[in-house]
Amino acid sequence: MPEVRDTSDATKGSSPRTSDELLDAWYRSVSEDGFEDDDAQTIGLFGGRSKTSDGYESSRSSRLKRVREILSIVRRYDIFHGLTPKSLRHMLEELGPTFVKAGQILSMRSEILPESFCRELTKLRSDVEPMDRDTVLQALRDEYDTPIEDIFDAIDDVPLGSASVAQVHKARLVTGEMVAIKVQRPHVQETMTQDIAIMRSLVGFMDRFMSGSQFLDMQSVVDELWQSFRDETDFLVEARNLEEFRRNNADCKFVDCPKPYPKLCTKHVVVMDYIEGIPIDKTAKLVAADYDLEEIGTKLVDNYTRQMIDDGFFHADPHPGNLIVRGGQIVYIDLGIMGRLSSHDRKAMSDMVKAVALRDSAGLADGLLRFSISDTSAVDHAHLLDDLDMIIADYGEADLSDLDVGSFVNSLISMARKNGVELPGSVTMLARSLVTLEGVVDEFLPGVSIIEIITAHIKAHTTPEDLIKHEVKGFMREGTRAAHGLLGAASQADLAMKMLTRGQLRLNLDVAGTEDPINDFAHIANRLSMSVMVAGLFIGSSVVYYARIQPVIFGIPIIGFVGYLAALILGIWVARSIIKDDRRRRR
Repeated sequence: MPEVRDTSDATKGSSPRTSDELLDAWYRSVSEDGFEDDDAQTIGLFGGRSKTSDGYESSRSSRLKRVREILSIVRRYDIFHGLTPKSLRHMLEELGPTFVKAGQILSMRSEILPESFCRELTKLRSDVEPMDRDTVLQALRDEYDTPIEDIFDAIDDVPLGSASVAQVHKARLVTGEMVAIKVQRPHVQETMTQDIAIMRSLVGFMDRFMSGSQFLDMQSVVDELWQSFRDETDFLVEARNLEEFRRNNADCKFVDCPKPYPKLCTKHVVVMDYIEGIPIDKTAKLVAADYDLEEIGTKLVDNYTRQMIDDGFFHADPHPGNLIVRGGQIVYIDLGIMGRLSSHDRKAMSDMVKAVALRDSAGLADGLLRFSISDTSAVDHAHLLDDLDMIIADYGEADLSDLDVGSFVNSLISMARKNGVELPGSVTMLARSLVTLEGVVDEFLPGVSIIEIITAHIKAHTTPEDLIKHEVKGFMREGTRAAHGLLGAASQADLAMKMLTRGQLRLNLDVAGTEDPINDFAHIANRLSMSVMVAGLFIGSSVVYYARIQPVIFGIPIIGFVGYLAALILGIWVARSIIKDDRRRRR
């Protein structure tokens, strides 16, 4: 966990040194200055108010009350030094739905948290106390101008599922169709918005006291949580996701998702087909229903490959609870959070999968650098390739069928982060989804790696015409770059010649492994000069010794004695300097 550092001017008064003092300082900062952004406050003739960026009102007193509640919980845990995977999970569950959602996001970010923490956070409970029938009916009445009795013929009292954001009920429309109604909990937006604002304030405050080497990048988690919150609490997004997924898989007979009813969907309610089938993890029931488990597993991975490589629109959490087998089809449910990959990212992903199959570290490096959202000009390519060679060596001994995708992906992401290659959230989300998918199909396809099926899909859907087009495009792209490079080089050469004739040309030297090459070269030259002087003094003193020049001391001419003594002192100084620099470089 990150260490608390002492910052002299970070806060008013003396700097906090312990975790309790740091939390107290944050509370004082919130109490005195508030934690709303400047653009989140309004003024007017009739007074002002504080609100979040989406306009959900939140009073100052309610926020301070929530801050005190959060502090009372986190004080019971050593959040700076003593959090274990289990204590972190328990703390997030006590803090409430928003923090549970943050934990679920963290469970898919193995480049941020160690794998043991990610595994534990996957156990976070999403089920909460269900809303009563009257609350559900009132929430529906608030969404529709038409009386709900004119829309729904019947609504089951017992929910199909109850989560922190919404609750799902089975119902029947007045037209006779059986549907599932997903109803958002009242005031969940205000509650989660308030919690996210508090989290953003806390993270921003703590960042001033955390060491630069901290591995827990909470700011990125809060940003991702905010985006996830915006998507997950706008049910029109899920309705659009359902429609887009159905369009993408319209020609796939073995994959489906619930059909939405757009006219009945609102920002807080989504109405879709009711799906009744066998959960994909109930293998005994599937076998009893005459399903071929190997066929289900192969088709599931093949379709998921299509989602990420061909469509660039994939289910972000393919765990068993979101997969149902019905009528010979694999049905995806809960499409609230979906991942997207651009055509550029899909091509890079395809090339990386091929590189894994071929054990090609250079291909993997190229794919990682194309994914990076940070500047890669400072990346040490030699070191990156060395690290990838080690990963290939670790995992290259096994056949594809024995490849542990989860361990491989986590090693790849950690290595990328260590080398300064920052991957976008969509890529880390996809990586974690592949790990989840591998766990699902492990029981269906024992001894078969999902990489094998992904590679086979890519080969099967890459025709010779596609290869020719790809090569032609690549040739044209590289030819254009080369032409521009030649023209640029000619222009630069002309400029360099003009500067040379005017005496304005300067040389910037950059040598790998050194920050100041000129200074290092000067240091080396000084050492060589001192070594020559030592040798010269020693040789000159020896000549004087054999010449027997008077007077003498200890049988050695005085001039020779002084030369020997100076050579000894300078020699010891040079040796000590070399040893000292060698130790410093090793550290």
